[in-house]
Amino acid sequence: MTLSLKKPIILASKSPRRQQLLKEARIPFIVKTRSIDEVFPEDMPRPEVAAFLAEQKAAAAAVFLEDKYDILLTADSTVVMGDVILNKPADAIESADMLRQISGRMHTVYTGVCLLSMNEKRVFTGISDVYFDPFTEEEIQFYIEQYKPFDKAGSYAIQEWIGLCKSYRIEGTFANIMGLPVYQVYRELQAMLTG
Repeated sequence: MTLSLKKPIILASKSPRRQQLLKEARIPFIVKTRSIDEVFPEDMPRPEVAAFLAEQKAAAAAVFLEDKYDILLTADSTVVMGDVILNKPADAIESADMLRQISGRMHTVYTGVCLLSMNEKRVFTGISDVYFDPFTEEEIQFYIEQYKPFDKAGSYAIQEWIGLCKSYRIEGTFANIMGLPVYQVYRELQAMLTG
């Protein structure tokens, strides 16, 4: 453990995947959340949306900062196919439609992160390109029935069956696709603590 944190960081996210990644990275944290409306300017370039939303979440959760040792972490992930953001599917029909869109194609996962303390703010984005083999209709239905990916942007999780068996190439980090670019988070935390 090389982070000299005086207190656990404050993770303002309910995502079990982000919590799992921080635990595995041995970055101590506590969870405190505040909800926001995840809206962004319609003309905003798609690669900028995740970082924008992470900053909005940090602004709402800044009330949790109590002293100079507190560091808040907020994040947002977007799955982008061309110029379209694939959000969380509302139901099985929408889920199947999203999976058909990414079948046999490359898409990009952007995870925007904001680290906020009382005297510093760092905003950055993890970027990963994901390549999938084509999915059969049977595979799509199997995945939806077994994994119910309705709480996941793009309607899939890279660490589940579909990522293990159907993704053949990743450019960027696996953790970023799961929901947090841990490599960048660790590096930026080190810079905040030593700067």
